[in-house]
Amino acid sequence: MPIALFVLGLTIFGLGTTEFMIAGLLPEMADAFDVSIPTAGILISAFAVGAAIGAPAVALVSARLPKKATLVAILIVFLAGQTMAATAQSYHVLLVARVVTAVVQSAFFGIGAVVAADLVQPSKRASAIAIMFGGLTISTIAGVPLGAFLGQHWGWRSPFWVVNGLALIGLMGVITLVPSHKSEQEASVRKELAAFRSGRVWLGLVTTALSQAALFGCYSYITPLLTDVTGFSSAVVPVLLVLFGVGTFCGSVLGGRFADRNLMRTLWIGMVLLATSLALFSATAHNKVLMTITVIVFGIAGFLINPGLQTRVLNEAKGAATLASAGNISAFNIGNAAGPWVAGLAISGGHGYLSPSWVGLVFALGALVTALVGTAVDAAERRRGSAAPGSMDDEIPLIAPAGTAR
Repeated sequence: MPIALFVLGLTIFGLGTTEFMIAGLLPEMADAFDVSIPTAGILISAFAVGAAIGAPAVALVSARLPKKATLVAILIVFLAGQTMAATAQSYHVLLVARVVTAVVQSAFFGIGAVVAADLVQPSKRASAIAIMFGGLTISTIAGVPLGAFLGQHWGWRSPFWVVNGLALIGLMGVITLVPSHKSEQEASVRKELAAFRSGRVWLGLVTTALSQAALFGCYSYITPLLTDVTGFSSAVVPVLLVLFGVGTFCGSVLGGRFADRNLMRTLWIGMVLLATSLALFSATAHNKVLMTITVIVFGIAGFLINPGLQTRVLNEAKGAATLASAGNISAFNIGNAAGPWVAGLAISGGHGYLSPSWVGLVFALGALVTALVGTAVDAAERRRGSAAPGSMDDEIPLIAPAGTAR
């Protein structure tokens, strides 16, 4: 694989850390700003909302600009927003800073996925996306637990400064090692928007949003679940988050390989595993050993589907992949916002810290339904002799050269 893929992955490691580390810092940030844990959780939802808006907006504005130059500009703005967050003196300033960084972070994911897909042969594109977004999964292994550790020992601001350093390294890597994007087609806003006339694209976006609501509805409140329900000490939480991250890494790698072979089957089997893992939380929450195993399985199931989700939408975009990629990043983040918000309502309603797993289960079952519908649509198209790329029996996902997962 080209070294540029690993540069993009390293950069996404830093960008992903700033998104997810809040889950390990909720108690410290709630205390620092004198707000409740559900209110602090809004920092996660607000980030997701900004990301959902930012990815397609930046994709449209930069449609005719060189991809590499756009990535560099995105990282510069990210550094400014991250500095604003690290120096925030009030909850509302921090909230604004989170939105600023979210807008450009999600744009990097969407445009970076297009660049990554263009660097390899069609038969390897799901794996290339998995490598790039491997930086995201590594951030759950090392970045998020490190953020929780730094927050507990040196205050919640310290992880933000560390992420700034990582983003600066990523900026230098993109400038020096990522080649200019070579597109076989002239980009245009009209051509990019045309992709959204496809019902399959919308079906893929809905599947992405529901599956991510399932994942992050539960994960966003996993720290208080582990401490208040299972009885782990706060010092053990970073270790458990590392184990979750190991699961996500394994799931992402396996998901990329399986999706290259059989995309839709990988998606709906992954949804079944995700729903099962969410149901397990209630059965294992009061046993530390079983809960540890559940956390690992949850990580595997949650990220097994991600390369396939991004590849599915890119396949259906048919030559307008930049905006489709950004749109799927938006769908990821709509789910990231909806899941924690609904789960926070459940907690605030007095249903306890186990309720997010049940909220996630409902979302996961919805995602399973849409994935199965997608499989049925592909089968119907094959019977009519016009199967779309990315169907169950496709061995090679066809991503247009002109066009994450996260």
